[in-house]
Amino acid sequence: MILMGDIIREGHLTLRTRAEEVTFPLTEEERNLAHDMLEYLINSQNPEMAEKYGLRGGIGLAANQVNSLKRMFALHLADEKGEQLSFVAINPKIVSHSVEQTYMTSGEGCLSVDRHVPGYVPRYARITVKFMTVDGEEKKLRLSGLPAIAFQHELDHLNGVMFYDRINEKDPFGEIPNATPYERN
Repeated sequence: MILMGDIIREGHLTLRTRAEEVTFPLTEEERNLAHDMLEYLINSQNPEMAEKYGLRGGIGLAANQVNSLKRMFALHLADEKGEQLSFVAINPKIVSHSVEQTYMTSGEGCLSVDRHVPGYVPRYARITVKFMTVDGEEKKLRLSGLPAIAFQHELDHLNGVMFYDRINEKDPFGEIPNATPYERN
């Protein structure tokens, strides 16, 4: 079981290192990592489990964040229709994206960042993604809203990019051209 102490924090070299493609079939260690990352997110959103184990709530967790350079991350969140999205993406890619951008009006947070970083993080408003499941099945999804933002945030982790790298340093709350703000409920 992954706990907060297992999640590395900003400044750690692994967060700035590009993760490596995973080959199939997965090793037992890779399967366990995938399971544990998703389990952390599910537990972190359960008030009793979060309190019992001191977990910070999260909707996404990349392997880099638990000091593993494998191209995989977990997401656990609801989409615009309230449908639960819960999966581990292995070797994820964005295959197409909208011209339109979006950003969270409240800014983004990260389990590896223990401070509030003010500013808008520009993201594609809609993306089509491909990834492999733990069982080696290829999945293709179209995402928008929070799931699209979260997917891009986690994919950045796999490339050694932190969300605040995308904030305009000179004008953190400056207008983002061709963007529609996203308000989280």
